[in-house]
Amino acid sequence: MQTLQQFRRYPMEAILVIIFLLLSINAPGFFTVDNQLNVLRNITMQGIIAFGMTMVIISGEIDLSVGSGIALSGCITAWVTRELIVITGPVIAISVGAVAAMAALFFIGVATGKLRQHFNMPTFITTLGLLTVLSGVANLITDGFPITSFPYEFNFIGSGSVLGIPVPVYIFASVFSAIYFLMNYTSFGRAIYAVGGNLEAARLSGIDVWKTKTLALGITGILTAIAGILIASQILSGSSGAGRGWELDVISAVIIGGTSLFGGKGTMRGTLIGVLFLGIIVNGMTLMNVSEYWQYVVRGMLIICAVLLNHSLSKQTSH
Repeated sequence: MQTLQQFRRYPMEAILVIIFLLLSINAPGFFTVDNQLNVLRNITMQGIIAFGMTMVIISGEIDLSVGSGIALSGCITAWVTRELIVITGPVIAISVGAVAAMAALFFIGVATGKLRQHFNMPTFITTLGLLTVLSGVANLITDGFPITSFPYEFNFIGSGSVLGIPVPVYIFASVFSAIYFLMNYTSFGRAIYAVGGNLEAARLSGIDVWKTKTLALGITGILTAIAGILIASQILSGSSGAGRGWELDVISAVIIGGTSLFGGKGTMRGTLIGVLFLGIIVNGMTLMNVSEYWQYVVRGMLIICAVLLNHSLSKQTSH
C-alpha cells in the first residue's frame, strides 16, 4: 500500500528508474560512465530552456519560438564576434556578442508579453509567428551560411570538461538551482503560480499580472540565448539551422514533468525529471539502433501517456 502511495506521489520518477534499469540491461554501453556523461551533456541545452518554459507555462502562456531563438542568439554572437575580434580581441568580442544575444532575446520575450497585455494577442499565435520571423532574421544575419568567427578555445565552453564533468552540465546545474530558488523562495515565483492558477484573483490580491508574465517570457528568452551560445560553442559557428524543432522537445519535457498546459501547476523538479526522461529514452533507443522514425513515435506516445497519467493521478488525489 505504501509503495502504491509513493508511486502516486512520484510516478515519473518511478517510471524513469524502471526505464533506466531496463536500458542498462538491454542497451549496449548504456550504463558506462562515458555514456552517462554524454546523456548529461546532450540534455543541458534543452534543459536550460525547459526551466524557463516551465515558468512561462505555469504563468498560463507558452513560447513556441525558442527553436529559432537558439539559432538567432548563436548568429548574433558569431556576427558581433566577427565584427569586433580584430579591434578588441576574442574574449571581449565573444562576451559582447553573448550579452547582445541575451539582450535581444530578452527584449523579444518582453515584447511578446506586451503584445499579450495591450492587444490580448495569445502568446501561442505571437510566438508561432516569431518562430518564422527569428529564423528569417538569423538567415539574414548569416546570409544562409554559418559564420565561423570563433577561435578554437571557445569550444571549451560547449564541449570541454572540468574534473571529468562537461562544462555545460555545470551551467545546467547553476540555471536549475537559480530557477528553483526563484520559483520556490521568492515573491516572484509565488506570483507566477498565482497568475497561472487564477489571473483575476491574483490581480485583486495586488499582483502585477502582466509584469509577471512578461518577465517570465523575458527570462526564458535569456535562457534560450544561453543555450544558443552553448551550441555555437560546440559547433564553433553561428548557424541559422541550429535548434530547429527544439521547441517541441522542450515543451515535451515540461509536460512529461507534470506541468499543466492550463497554468498554475508544475515544478522545476518535475521538469528536471522530464528532461532526463527524454534524454535517457533517446540515448537508449539510439544505442539499440532503433529507427529514427520509431523514436519520434515513441516520444509522441510518451507525451500522451505522461499527460494521461498525470491527469489520472491528479483526479484521484482531488477525490
